[in-house]
Amino acid sequence: MASRSEGGKERASSAHTGILFGQITAVMGVTVCGVWVATQWTAHALGYQPRLGAAWFELSGLPVYEPWKLFEWWYWYDAYAPEVFSRGGAIAASSGLLATGVAIGMAVWRSRMARRVTTYGSARWAEREDIDKAGLTAPAGVFLGRAPGRDGAYLRHEGPEHVMAFAPTRSGKGVGLVVPTLLSWPGSAVVHDIKGENWHLTAGWRARFSHCLLFNPTDARSAAYNPLLEVRRGVHEVRDVQNIADILVDPEGALERRNHWEKTSHALLVGAILHVLYAGEDKTLRGVANFLSDPACPFEVTLHRMMTTPHLAAEQGGAPHPVVASAAREVLNKSENERSGVLSTAMSFLGLYRDPTVAEVTSRCDWRIADLIASAHPVSLYLVVPPSDISRTKPLIRLVLNQIGRRLTESLDGSDGIERRHKLLLMLDEFPALGRLDFFESALAFMAGYGLRAFLIAQSLNQIDKAYGPNHSILDNCHVRIAFATNDERTAKRISDALGTATELRAQRNYAGHRLAPWLGHLMVSRQETARPLLTPGEVMQLPPDDAVVMVSGHAPIRARKLRYYQDRNFLVRVLPAPVLAGGGYADRPAGRPDDWSMLPVLAAASVAMAGGVGGVADEGGHQLKPELEAVFVPSRDDGAQDLILLEDERDDDGSPLLPRDLDRQLVRNARLAALDPDDGIVL
Repeated sequence: MASRSEGGKERASSAHTGILFGQITAVMGVTVCGVWVATQWTAHALGYQPRLGAAWFELSGLPVYEPWKLFEWWYWYDAYAPEVFSRGGAIAASSGLLATGVAIGMAVWRSRMARRVTTYGSARWAEREDIDKAGLTAPAGVFLGRAPGRDGAYLRHEGPEHVMAFAPTRSGKGVGLVVPTLLSWPGSAVVHDIKGENWHLTAGWRARFSHCLLFNPTDARSAAYNPLLEVRRGVHEVRDVQNIADILVDPEGALERRNHWEKTSHALLVGAILHVLYAGEDKTLRGVANFLSDPACPFEVTLHRMMTTPHLAAEQGGAPHPVVASAAREVLNKSENERSGVLSTAMSFLGLYRDPTVAEVTSRCDWRIADLIASAHPVSLYLVVPPSDISRTKPLIRLVLNQIGRRLTESLDGSDGIERRHKLLLMLDEFPALGRLDFFESALAFMAGYGLRAFLIAQSLNQIDKAYGPNHSILDNCHVRIAFATNDERTAKRISDALGTATELRAQRNYAGHRLAPWLGHLMVSRQETARPLLTPGEVMQLPPDDAVVMVSGHAPIRARKLRYYQDRNFLVRVLPAPVLAGGGYADRPAGRPDDWSMLPVLAAASVAMAGGVGGVADEGGHQLKPELEAVFVPSRDDGAQDLILLEDERDDDGSPLLPRDLDRQLVRNARLAALDPDDGIVL
């Protein structure tokens, strides 16, 4: 390592020496050429008289004299033509001034070249030419900031690559990145807007050319969306339902593997969702929750209905759906305690949809995923969730984003039935708060080819690592990265390493002489090459409030300035009042699209045949008779044995008194209800 450094220093030293010799040669050449021109001009002014002497050589019929002949002629013939020799001398003198200018210019250039030594690294800040080469001066694209310098031109990225920004809270990411981009982006957009600020600032302008949809699960005036209606009937239905169940059983985006209960409840949810879509009246997630927790129907009877309902059409034999039947049979094969655990786990994932407001917002579709890129006009979808409900509604927002990402990256040739008219921008502010989206992490590598562009904003690298783990590929797939002054040391270290290392020349001066002498006798100046980060981690954390760092892959980093929309008239004129929401249906919505499930008839519940003639319909109460058992043991009643005095209200439904050995039907039913969900408030 030391030999390599010494070799680099020797090469740099020889290069500087070569520049010095070149400077001397250039100065001498300019001086000689100037004197030679003065000599030829004087000879021409004197008419090339023979008394000037023989020419050195001839060029195109004109005699060419030696450069120093001017001084000989000036000495001998100045008295005969003083004006001619005065002008010739002035021309020769001007060459000296020109040589002086060349010497100064080359000295400045030499000093700059000395600063650009690359022994330890070649990192440097981008100049105007570098910014132009990076393609950040285009008149369209997402906003990154302002260029350094007096002009302060906009920095905009128009390419299909993704953008990642590290910006702590209250650092200007919204007013400098999100709002300017949304006030200029002409295509469709999906905006993760936690507090609703972007809706109020940008929806007014975007509503002039696009459908502005506000999806807020906690507001009944929101644009409704039913995730189950995005399931495509046919060969894609199982895959679509499994993707929905994947998000339902992983509401937090945890990194750990699924346990036994989550895996089993995943299979149950897949079967239940398909059953509700084919046979249910309420084809929503609320309908799935009500189907699995129907108070009037024991769980075993519910599973029996899943196995016996003729889901498939008559031309397909009118048989039950094989996936639904196998899911129900898988749960029925378990013990009673295990079945109870599977059901309670599945119901814990559906608890959000018992909220009447959430159930109403997810009961129909005011917009479809295909509208984002295939509608006649662009669509602006704002995912707004109050901070108090972020944790509770996170599974639903994760489900929406997961469905958007998967649905729009299935086909490039239009075989999925979606016409690609508009580009889609995913403006995801605070995206780590959504937890880990496995598909989204992997889709960043190829979604740009489908017309989807992501603009991701996080507070720090720790926030991303907490959601996606230390070995994620989020940063690897982001072509442009923006960094504000951060409060996290690890993020500052990562940014400092990404900026690179520069080589600096440091001059050291040593003075030598007697301490009582009036002056020092010796002065020695030595220059030393040292390595220095372009920005140290401390300097990254101490960036001025108006500065930002923009890094584009393959180009020098830019020391940019932050953009503020409220300080720019171009954006202020576009801040218009947001559309007013009203009840009774969402007004500004795209044209409706048919789905594959709404027109299906509601299938009647199958009857459960009980052994011994005791039974009824699946929705009836009564004893919990397991349909997989062939016989039911009914204890004989001994009317003569009465150990206790019966009260008047202790009688069965048929009027006969209940004996001590008999079980009260109402008590048995209440006990079963209490066992379904330990948190439903019903106690034994």
